[in-house]
Amino acid sequence: MHGPVEKKAAAGARAARSKARPPGQAAGVVRIPVALDERLTRLAAKTGRSKTYYARKALETFLEDTEDYLLAVASHESSKKTLSLEELRKKFKFQD
Repeated sequence: MHGPVEKKAAAGARAARSKARPPGQAAGVVRIPVALDERLTRLAAKTGRSKTYYARKALETFLEDTEDYLLAVASHESSKKTLSLEELRKKFKFQD
């Protein structure tokens, strides 16, 4: 069981972590295979950038690509309705 001293220390540690994080950023944990982590570590070392930088960029790119794909699919699905020539003529009040 945690006593008042342990609870106060834990609260202090949480406050210190939250102060260290820049505003508007969330922290998270992602489990990745060791081989992927090794590749990420080598890339970060070669370029002088952090592993966090590359993980964030990869996630941003993936999300943008996936969101674009889903928008394209939704647009395609909604445009499946076709109109006959006669329906188009009526819709746009086109006469021969």
